Amino acid sequence: MLSRLFAPKVKASAHCDLPCGVYDPAQARIEAESVKAVQEKMAANDDAHYQARATVIKEQRAELAKHHVSVLWSDYFKPPHFEKYPELHTLVNDTLKALSAAKASADPKTGEKALELIAEIDRIFWETKKA
Repeated sequence: MLSRLFAPKVKASAHCDLPCGVYDPAQARIEAESVKAVQEKMAANDDAHYQARATVIKEQRAELAKHHVSVLWSDYFKPPHFEKYPELHTLVNDTLKALSAAKASADPKTGEKALELIAEIDRIFWETKKA
């Protein structure tokens, strides 16, 4: 009798673990923009101490961007998204690899490549939000 009294009255369900408003590729883009900006600043300054500090910041920002992309892949995107966008798995993998390359490089072209891939994830993400 008590179990019926305290049983939930309403069942709720969602396709993600939190309201979808918490997910946004902009977080990854902002971090990747920081990576590219640091790479550009590194090219303009050859002071060893500056380079060392810039490298640490660049690597931290690249890891944060990778984290945000990984969260989208594992927490936001669901089987219906992967069915509609079969390229999504490869796109996320390529983006993570591009961010790893940017993390390891001072060349702004690697940061730009990561930003291009994040832009494609962003496009797909917003298309899924319309559905």
